[in-house]
Amino acid sequence: MALLDESANGVFIIAATPFSDNGALDLESVDRMVDFYLELGANGLTILGVMGEAPKLTEEESRAFISRAIARARGAPIIVGVSAPGLASIRTLAASAMDAGAAGVMVAPPGHLRTDDQIYSYFDSVAETLGATPFALQDYPLATQVQISPKVILRIVEALPSCVMLKHEDWPGLAKIAALRAASDRGARRISILTGNGGLFLPEELQRGADGAMTGFAYPEMMVGVVRAFRAGDPERARDLFDAYLPLASSQQRATASTIRISTPPSVRIVCDRSNDPPQTGSSKSGAGASRQATPASTIARAQSMHGKKVVVRFAPAVATPRRAASKIAWRSACSIQTNRPSP
Repeated sequence: MALLDESANGVFIIAATPFSDNGALDLESVDRMVDFYLELGANGLTILGVMGEAPKLTEEESRAFISRAIARARGAPIIVGVSAPGLASIRTLAASAMDAGAAGVMVAPPGHLRTDDQIYSYFDSVAETLGATPFALQDYPLATQVQISPKVILRIVEALPSCVMLKHEDWPGLAKIAALRAASDRGARRISILTGNGGLFLPEELQRGADGAMTGFAYPEMMVGVVRAFRAGDPERARDLFDAYLPLASSQQRATASTIRISTPPSVRIVCDRSNDPPQTGSSKSGAGASRQATPASTIARAQSMHGKKVVVRFAPAVATPRRAASKIAWRSACSIQTNRPSP
């Protein structure tokens, strides 16, 4: 397995972690999930991220999931999220991931960091802990509450060669991408920048110098097509394809944002294939904070015309189940699959 480096580009899908009905890790569904992402053109996968519900896995489950996903990927690069409160846990999980064949790891800052020096010192310690293992810096202030300025990112990049990627998910964050690329144009070390936010700003991010996407949008083929068209020098085609899927991206992002704002999510979202149902244009609610996202027929028709194939209509029915975390719709299959584990 080639190691992650500054040249990484394309689409690295943030993968869900499949669980069975009783909350056990569903390794058979890991195979189907990995196949699905790669068949749609993903360049790689990122597992055990925020959407992967990593804190709900035991150490043994994490190792089993990592090994299964890497084996199924058959050489496609896998980045493993190893964020943890302590450096010892980061060291242990990162070692397991790299021994299993991961391309690199991803680390987010803990929520107590506030000053620039604290943030830099933390990642300096992370780099020392990881040794030669390449890592992606996860910048997701909506979830971590840690604001990392371009100045601090540049300081980390210049001082720590093992930091080879920025997982950029600041919002609004276009100015940050532009600032980092302007600095590299002036001679600063250039690292890969892959963006999140459900792909909602992907064309603008690519225009400002992003190398691709790393997010869990439910239609990976859109991101793959947009990145490929943009890299081929056809931004108009990229924009047309993006526009066809924009209502879907916006709908998913609104559901995700509302989930993040809820301190104790009241529902569990289950992926289900409703392709035989007629498209719906409204939405209904069931339970506090629960919602059912409907896909307008016009959006489906336009997406079909852009890709020339059938587009599966996906809904996320919310079941009012206490102590379950509402996750994003991450992938589609012919049968329902639960991608949530009860909170401890």
